[in-house]
Parts: sequence; C-alpha cells; structure tokens
Amino acid sequence: MKKKVGVRFKPTGKVYDFDCGAFVLEKGNEIIVETKHGLGYGVVVTGPVSFDEATTRQPLKKVFRIANQKDKEQKSKNIEIEKAAFDYCEKCIRELKLVMNLFAVKSTFSNDKLIFFFTSEGRVDFRNLVKMLVKKLGARIEMRQVGVRNQAKMCDGIGRCGRQICCASFMNRFEPVSIRMAKEQNLSLNPTKISGLCGRLMCCLTFEYKTYMKLKKDLPRIGRNVECSKGKGRVCRHNVLHGMVTLQLNDGREIEINKKDIKKVKRKEVKKNA
Repeated sequence: MKKKVGVRFKPTGKVYDFDCGAFVLEKGNEIIVETKHGLGYGVVVTGPVSFDEATTRQPLKKVFRIANQKDKEQKSKNIEIEKAAFDYCEKCIRELKLVMNLFAVKSTFSNDKLIFFFTSEGRVDFRNLVKMLVKKLGARIEMRQVGVRNQAKMCDGIGRCGRQICCASFMNRFEPVSIRMAKEQNLSLNPTKISGLCGRLMCCLTFEYKTYMKLKKDLPRIGRNVECSKGKGRVCRHNVLHGMVTLQLNDGREIEINKKDIKKVKRKEVKKNA
C-alpha cells in the first residue's frame, strides 16, 4: 500500500497530496516535490497515510527529495530576487502611470518564473510593463490580478479582535459571507464594525451562523404573540445563547423568561392577535 502526505507551499495556502514514494516523512519535513510548474519547495503538514491508487481521481505527483542545505539556500536567494523584482516593478508602474496596486511577488523554486500579484478596480493594460520586466529580470513573467480578500490573506495583519486575521492564520479557502449572517447574530449593521481589513464582511461571521440558526429554531419569532405564566405578550427580543426571550406584556411591562416557560398558543389565536 502506497503512502501520501499533505504538503503546503504557503503558510496558509491549500494543502496538496503527494506520493511519498520511498521516502519516510513526518510532519514538519521540508521537501522538494514535482508540480505542474516544475520543482516546488513545500512543508509536510499532514503525516503519511495509506491510500489506494485505484481510488484516486488522478495519479499523485511524487516527492522528489528531502530538502538539503543547497535547497534552503536557493529558497533564501529566491526571497532576495522577489524583493528586487518588487522594487523594480513598482518603479515601472510609476513610469507607465498604471492604475494598479502591486503587493506581492512570488518566484518558482527554480527561479525561471516570477508571478506579480496586484489589485485594481478595473482591467489594466500591462503589456508594456511585462516587456520591461522580461528585459530586466530575464525570466518568464505572469501578472495576476486578485481580489482584496486574497490580498489580505497574502499580506497578513491584525484584526479588530486583536488577533491575526483568520484568512492568514488558518483558513484554506473563503466562504460566502452575507449581511444576513450579521442580522441573525444581532450584531451591529454598521459597515465599519463588521468589515475586515480587506473592506469586505468579516469571515468570522460564518463561524457561528449555523449555531445561531439551530438555537433560534426553538425560539418564537420576534413580533409573535405568546403566553406565559405572567400573562400574554409579544416577543420583542432574543437572547439566543442563553435561551431567553424578552416579552412585552399587554400592560406595557417587559419581562425576560426562559423559552421553556412559554406556553403554546393556538393557531387561531395567533392569527387573531398578529
């Protein structure tokens, strides 16, 4: 039975499976693997597990070798090349007066290709920019326009909670986020309070959304007329996490009771009072 490991090329990037071959690997090993872009430098993030080659959709690429000192020096050299390429590209952008925000440059392990990441509100004609970069750097050039959420993930930062932003610390992919998630969790709808560093709705709004929806199933809707031991009233607020409901009684008083103390109201009565 063959074994595979999960390899990550970026600190919070996607995890890819590779065939261990004859190598005995463990979590934390730095290795060189075969990719569609040539050799790549990655880190083992999930230990070796057995797999059946017949059940995989396509054959897994193999681990080329365990990274040696020369490979680590090459990685450090690539970082210096990326910094120099970034500075030169910014200079060219100013000369050409292009409306684009360059924020990162990544090099392949073999240093035969450089990928420039940028954001822009619209499409950018960067043909002249690519010519200048190829002439100066002598490598294949790829310009990749990404969204502001991907920019935040790659650049990292501290969120309003005081911790490292989620997308740069542990999230592998982005989930759809909507304003409804904030409403269901009774959060402020002020854009400045529910937006992240990227300017979009915070990804953490998705973390507890399903829990809130599950807990709300047992609570009467806001605005519904219900009855309890202290009389009849209308639901005006929820305390979802504690399972409490605030009622406005017919005499104007407001009381907070447990959801278990609410008596069932006949449908006819509900329609009449609604």
